[in-house]
Amino acid sequence: MTDYKIEKFRFDQKNVEEWSLADPVGIDWPVVYTISNEKQIYIGETLSASSRLNQHLKTESKQSLERVQIILNSRFNKSVCLDLESQLIKLFAADGTHRVLNANSGITDANYFEREKYRESFNDLYEMLVKGGMLSRPVPEIINSNLFKFSPFKALNTEQAVVVSAIAERIIAEVEDHSSTQLIVKGDPGTGKTIVAIYLIKLLQDIALLTSAELIEQESVFSDLFNTENARSLANLRIGLVVPQQALRKTLQTVFQQTPGLDKAMVMTPFEVADAEGEFDLLIVDEAHRLGQRANQPSAAQNIKFAELNKKLYGSDDHSKTQLDWVKTKSRLQLLLLDTAQAIRPADLPLESTEELLDQAEASNSLFRLTSQMRVTGGTPYLDFVRSLFTDAPVHASGFNGYDLRFFDDASEMREQIVKLDSEHGLSRMLAGFAWPWASRSNPQAIDIQLDGLELQWNRTVTDWVNSPTAISEVGSIHTIQGYDLNYAGVIIGNDIGYDQQAKRVIFKRENYHDVKGRENNKARGFVYSDDDILHWVINIYRVLLTRGIKGTFVYVVDPDLRTHLKKYF
Repeated sequence: MTDYKIEKFRFDQKNVEEWSLADPVGIDWPVVYTISNEKQIYIGETLSASSRLNQHLKTESKQSLERVQIILNSRFNKSVCLDLESQLIKLFAADGTHRVLNANSGITDANYFEREKYRESFNDLYEMLVKGGMLSRPVPEIINSNLFKFSPFKALNTEQAVVVSAIAERIIAEVEDHSSTQLIVKGDPGTGKTIVAIYLIKLLQDIALLTSAELIEQESVFSDLFNTENARSLANLRIGLVVPQQALRKTLQTVFQQTPGLDKAMVMTPFEVADAEGEFDLLIVDEAHRLGQRANQPSAAQNIKFAELNKKLYGSDDHSKTQLDWVKTKSRLQLLLLDTAQAIRPADLPLESTEELLDQAEASNSLFRLTSQMRVTGGTPYLDFVRSLFTDAPVHASGFNGYDLRFFDDASEMREQIVKLDSEHGLSRMLAGFAWPWASRSNPQAIDIQLDGLELQWNRTVTDWVNSPTAISEVGSIHTIQGYDLNYAGVIIGNDIGYDQQAKRVIFKRENYHDVKGRENNKARGFVYSDDDILHWVINIYRVLLTRGIKGTFVYVVDPDLRTHLKKYF
């Protein structure tokens, strides 16, 4: 394919006119362009660069931009330029050196003639941008970053786009009618629930800030939403994203801080929501099944705070009130992202409560489903395999479209493979159930896990452990990984579960389960949990761990009877 060429000049009337006169490509040829300064960048595509740049010169939001880059190629066409524009928006947003000024409604992932050949050629351009200092690091590193994975500029698949569009329309209608309602998005691991939430918030904010021609002219499934009436309805809409998991919350705050129209303060804990002044128009809850009951909290301070917030909101410390009640009390509209199979602790919302929420949402036409698997390349068949694995009737593994699924008899061999793949692809990590004490938490020199000659430690941090510098030499627990993607996951199924050969069923081994909060009875509400109750949550944990790997999952089982039982299904 013909080489790429980049033409550069200052972003002012004089230089735009001189370039247009000197190069006929500026009048009538598809190009991709950037307009930037040291901190901000706008990426666009057009069939007439001269005309488009002159429009930008009249746009107030572009007045601080200083430089133009025109990306040229003799084989460009409209479809290629739309694709390249979308790819560059995603890369610059995730690179973090510039704040991307684009709206996210124009991001596309459409197929077109020879798309894979064009995309392969894009790599040449990316190298030019890295060498020229526009991108700060190689593209594979950007793609592995959290800013890329959780970017509001991700291209949605058709199912996600339909869901976002339907929810946006519903929210706008409810806001205009001054109504109160609760919407639910239900989806398996890897269907993109968090991405849908982030994309939706950015979309609503862009509509509310409708001030530039770019938002009106973009052609997408969301184009009809961009009108002055909707902008007025959504103006000053107070939106919050509630993230119960500590590990993911800081990551999403960083994403929001980097994105125009969003603010890191929008990403909150349930405690912060309940303690906030005033009411929210819309609260979106990621992993809503992880909202807590009135149970013993991880710290004494949180126990005191839970009681104080109940009194503040309801006049007394009503033990029946959950963090979901806080969310409903503090907002007119709620959007809950839910997967009942990812509740992992007794303090999480009870299964009967989340199932009742789903039934109510379906009855009121407020339930939206995500079914297309976007994380694991093994697709839905692999998820079905994992879902069946700990039941009385496991299914046998198939090829799963080339998904790299391996069963190991030696934990040290599995770790060697994970370390090797991390050096080649990045984001390859060891994970395990909480079947060993966390001795290194109080003694940094202590060994937590000893297996097949290995001496390993648990994660040294919970917050964004996946990207921490020592992660490859550690083992992550469920509390570090829920909501995150890996390229390869090495999963140790610990001795907290085993296999009863006579009863022919997976069993819980309470003496080997060391997550205190994971097996704690609820004294506040008088709940006592049986081994079968806790087994339900432990199996959910392993199902989550086994669905983190995009390209592959490796498995080692500690209990000999369970190892023999499961191995034949791999």
